[in-house]
Amino acid sequence: MKICEKCAVNPAANHIGICGDCLRALGDDLDVRKVHIPVRKSYNLPINPPKNTEGKRCTFCSNMCQILDGESGFCGVRVNENGHLQNKAPKGTALAYMYYDPLPSNCCAAWFCEGSKKAGQNLAVFFYGCNFDCLFCQNSSHKLISKASVITEDDMVSAALNPTVRCICFFGGSPEPQLPFSLRVAERVLKESPDNKHICWECNGCGNSKLVATAAALAAESKGTIKFDLKAFSSPIVRTLCGVDNRQSFDNFTTIAKRFMGKKILTATTLLVPYYVNEYEVEKIAHFIADINPSIPYSILIFHPDFYMRDLPITPKKQVYGCYEAAKKYLDNVNIGNRHLLGYAM
Repeated sequence: MKICEKCAVNPAANHIGICGDCLRALGDDLDVRKVHIPVRKSYNLPINPPKNTEGKRCTFCSNMCQILDGESGFCGVRVNENGHLQNKAPKGTALAYMYYDPLPSNCCAAWFCEGSKKAGQNLAVFFYGCNFDCLFCQNSSHKLISKASVITEDDMVSAALNPTVRCICFFGGSPEPQLPFSLRVAERVLKESPDNKHICWECNGCGNSKLVATAAALAAESKGTIKFDLKAFSSPIVRTLCGVDNRQSFDNFTTIAKRFMGKKILTATTLLVPYYVNEYEVEKIAHFIADINPSIPYSILIFHPDFYMRDLPITPKKQVYGCYEAAKKYLDNVNIGNRHLLGYAM
């Protein structure tokens, strides 16, 4: 951690060099490439979402990559092979791994969802690849796409149909680059299972609007959940921390909240990155959610140092409780996640 290169007052992450207040002040003048270039190069991923006018357009997420033959999209999963867009995994498979997780699991919705009240197991499905490039990523192994395991659709459905499984949770990385695969699995599980299984997604929300709406419908049908990770509200903060903008996550959130009003399927989380995702960001997000429905569950998550932001501390207690109070001004159901880290916080 260092002192901000611009204001010479506030703390800043070493890799970024500029504090949150100064990033917000820069606004549209902000160039975030310099902090993401070393990350992207180290994993052999495109620096920016490709926008080649002669390339094939991928519509799986808000990046809307236009990919030339032989190249990959920003996520590293979607590729153009001989003029055809496809995933790096063979047809009928996904780049993912899965495991059984005893209930109640550490799911971000466990504090209110029905599945966590049941005895049995959760089938956790971790997808490789992501349409974001978060400097604080807690699961950065998703970028190791060349080393990813391959799972067939049939094997995943079979694992989900295990009688002890009560929930299936798709996460990662993020499910967006392989969202159609998870939708097919979910549809088959609901059709083939003799008992009800809750189907859930943990995503950044910037997927194709129709695909995300289908995921929400399947969550509603199974009495599962769909969790949006609303990284931050201010565009300069999001672009600096995550490499791309997240406006579509707010648009998709609004659409789903209104379409499934009265269904307890939608929830949101925000990771409290020290000195960047502060009370200002949380209050803006909480106000946005409350304008739709103040009863939507919202969880603020305590940060622990990881990936390119290991020099930052665990979220300071003052920031945690300040953000909690900021959210409570607008929302009825606010939770503090990763509470076990409070004992290590300043």
